[in-house]
Amino acid sequence: MRDDMIMAALNELNSSSADIEASAVISTDGLVLSAILPQTMDEDRVGAMAAAMLSLGDRTASELARGNLEQVLIKGSAGYVLMMYAGENTVVSVVTNASAKLGLIFLDVKRSAEAISKLV
Repeated sequence: MRDDMIMAALNELNSSSADIEASAVISTDGLVLSAILPQTMDEDRVGAMAAAMLSLGDRTASELARGNLEQVLIKGSAGYVLMMYAGENTVVSVVTNASAKLGLIFLDVKRSAEAISKLV
């Protein structure tokens, strides 16, 4: 039941913007709890990359005295990857196209992260 509710939250997130190409709920150690990914993305690789980026982001924020890490944003020529905490040990990750309106994406992901944090 909980898994169904998390998947429903991801479906709602993906339907909130045509610019979102993929989304996932991932534990900070890289375990993918739920995901909506295209066939070209490997779930295990997505989880491993998220864990690596979160670890690096946590260390960077700490070493540079920036407080607790809240989100990670990666910009590539083909789009963005955004990870935002949803509770202490879980993140919501989205992959967007290059034309994504980041303000709206941030808002939608924040809302989803708040809802998902109550489920995990």
